[in-house]
Formats: sequence, structure tokens, C-alpha cells
Amino acid sequence: MRKLFLELSFAALCTALLSACSSESGGSQERKNFSDSGSNDDGKSSDSEGISSSLEGNKSDNGSVYNADENTLTDLRDGQTYRIVKIDSQIWMAENLNYEVKSSWCYDNAPANCAKYGRLYTWAAAMDSVGTWSTNGKECGYNKTCSPTYPVRGVCPKGWHLPSIEEFFDELITVLGGSSTAGAKLKSATGWNDNGNGIDTYSFSSLPAGIRYSDGSFSSVGKNATYWSSSANDSVTAYNVALFDYNDGAGLGFSGKYSGISVRCLKD
Repeated sequence: MRKLFLELSFAALCTALLSACSSESGGSQERKNFSDSGSNDDGKSSDSEGISSSLEGNKSDNGSVYNADENTLTDLRDGQTYRIVKIDSQIWMAENLNYEVKSSWCYDNAPANCAKYGRLYTWAAAMDSVGTWSTNGKECGYNKTCSPTYPVRGVCPKGWHLPSIEEFFDELITVLGGSSTAGAKLKSATGWNDNGNGIDTYSFSSLPAGIRYSDGSFSSVGKNATYWSSSANDSVTAYNVALFDYNDGAGLGFSGKYSGISVRCLKD
């Protein structure tokens, strides 16, 4: 039933927004491989050793280093470096988050997929529902109604946050010309099935990372990219933005909070 629900929500979102959709654009970048893990929907972060002092944040959670000259973000919790991109007034990670916490997985449980696509997180893990890094998303999980204070840092590095659906849809998608064409501008130029590549206008380079269902199965790598927002729809679902191989659109939808999907962080 969860598979059907998730797929129906994806289909409904394009219909609701009257988005058509199809594409061509940009590329992936390999990152360090980290061991795979997964368990309950508690969003609890795994332990990480301090690496160095930070240009942002504080030493207690290791912070992050934002290099505007080189367009990179280094997460000092585990030392991984991500490309970043500025789109209008927003500064986004240009790769999916790959920070390992409980209730996050590599697609098909293969570490090579984490290196390529980043990890797939439950909503509780994305929101940091146990309050490891901040309290704004604490106790936001499955079968719970919460009213977080925005911005919600969630699982993101210090100085960055899990975007709200307004930041994602009302701001980013609007700047890109609206839901019917934004997907093509966000999708990478390679890696999508069925001639579904994008034009990657701003080097956001969205790759089709697929999803993980609550029963532990995986689906749709090569076919869709879905990103959690910090905005809940109700106690069991939360809003996301999804891109597909079969059209150029960017859809506003919602998924069950137990689903494993991607995270892109936005600079505070």
C-alpha cells in the first residue's frame, strides 16, 4: 500500500500543478564511500569524531566550511565536501547529502550508490527528530504532528538547513519559470532514463536517486529524484518536490514519512 500511495502522490502532483515535463543537463561527482546503515524511524545521528575547527558553527558539532570562491561546502562532521550553487538569492548544495545517520540508506544498500546519489532519509532522520544537532525538528516524525520553528537545520551541516516547501517551491521553482519547466533546468544532463536528461541551467545537477519504501525495497533509480522539505502535510506524510524522467516539470507532492528519499540543504 505504501508503494501505491507514494507513486499515486507523485502522479497526482503533476496533475494538480498542470505540469507537463522532460529534460537534458549536468553530471555527478563521486564522494567518499561510507558504510551503509539503517534502522528505525528515529532520525538519530551516528557518532562522528571532531575533525577541525569551523568557519561556521562551533566545535561541539564540528561545524562546516563554506568556500564561496571555490563553490564548496565541507561538512566537518565527516569531512565530506559538496559542490554548491547560487540560484537567485538562494545558495544550495549542488549534490545530495551523504551524511550517515540511522534511518538513512544507500540505494539497494550499495555504498557506491551513496557515493553517486547521496543517502535516502526518512523524514524523521531528515528533520533530526531526536534533536542531535538542533531542537527545531525535535519529535517531528511518523504519526506525530509538530510545529517546528523555521529554519529547521535537521540533518544538514551547521549553517545550512532542510528547506521548507515554500523555499523549495514558491522561491526556487518560481525563479526557474514555474513548475511546468523547472524540472529540465534542475535535472543533470546525464543519468536519466528514457531520454529524460535535463539542461541543468544552473548546475543544480539533480540525479535520479530513486526512493526506498518502508518495507525495505528500492525503486525508480534513473527515473525520479525526490527531495524532502521540512514542511509536514499531516501526521504521516510530509511535502516534497519531485522530478521525473518523462517530463520537464517539478512537482509538489507528499510522501509517507517512512519513505527514504533525498535531501538537499540550503544555506541559512
